[in-house]
Amino acid sequence: MPSIDHFNLWSFDLNLLVAFDALMRERSVTRAAGRLKIQQSAMSHNLGTLRMLLDDELFVRVGQVMKPTPRAEALSAAIGRMLEQAQDAITSRDTFRPETEERTFSIGFSSELEVLLMPGLTAQVQRCAPRIRLLARPAQPDDVHRMLDDGAIDLAIGCFDEGAERHRRKLLFEQSLMCCFNPGLLDLPVPISRDVYLSQRHALVSQNASIRGCLEDALRAAGVELEVAMAAPEFLTVLGTVMQTPVLATLPSRIIRRYASLLGLATSAIPLDLTVTPISMVWAAHSDGDPASEWLRQQVQPILAEIEDDEPSQDLAAINLAASST
Repeated sequence: MPSIDHFNLWSFDLNLLVAFDALMRERSVTRAAGRLKIQQSAMSHNLGTLRMLLDDELFVRVGQVMKPTPRAEALSAAIGRMLEQAQDAITSRDTFRPETEERTFSIGFSSELEVLLMPGLTAQVQRCAPRIRLLARPAQPDDVHRMLDDGAIDLAIGCFDEGAERHRRKLLFEQSLMCCFNPGLLDLPVPISRDVYLSQRHALVSQNASIRGCLEDALRAAGVELEVAMAAPEFLTVLGTVMQTPVLATLPSRIIRRYASLLGLATSAIPLDLTVTPISMVWAAHSDGDPASEWLRQQVQPILAEIEDDEPSQDLAAINLAASST
């Protein structure tokens, strides 16, 4: 990058170059003033300042027109190019063509959202943008906003709050919970009653130092305690534990409906009214108007429609209510 003498440029009123260009195009102080929507006296003052700074007459009256001097002619092309480039830089909006773009987007996920969204999102992106790559990264609620600020991720999807004013958040869907267990190790009636649920040992997802992890606040609000046998950050670890251990796993409903039957696990509604953090999409405010970032956020919407089809039915809600009153 060429060196720029910022001090000298700062002391030079660059608006004078605009005035110079207008004079070159109009060859008239009056018409140049009209072009810039200023008074003729102001344009005359600009010309006088230019003459003093550049030590040249620049424009000499010949009849009814102002004829540029050789120095003005020599300056004209360079100044014209500079002003055109400045105009393009100020007024043009970056374009993003997904069908030809080649780049990598990094997306931060919390817990199960990676496995729920990434397969469908990858398929969707590859259909319309085959050269775009998606990098999934784990993002903890305590770290996600810093990762966005640092540019470590372009987008985050999960149990995330609003962050600061420099962040944007869009609510995607509310979460619901179910539980599952290995019927070969636990002989439990389905739907599971409140007393049975509270009497069992549990396996939970935790992405922090708490053994109760993601359910800690919800359990406290419900005024109940669980005897937790294990907690892990990945839901597959929790499901794997349930396959080999007589414990109950409480997980998001979408995960249990998708994987429990494949692993031979029995499922039940949760006999408690547990409120958990909804799923949101979070991004840095400075990328609001970026066409590439906006395109990436739009790709999430079709995948959400598929996930919403997995929502619990009214029958399941009725079972949940019956179980909680048992």
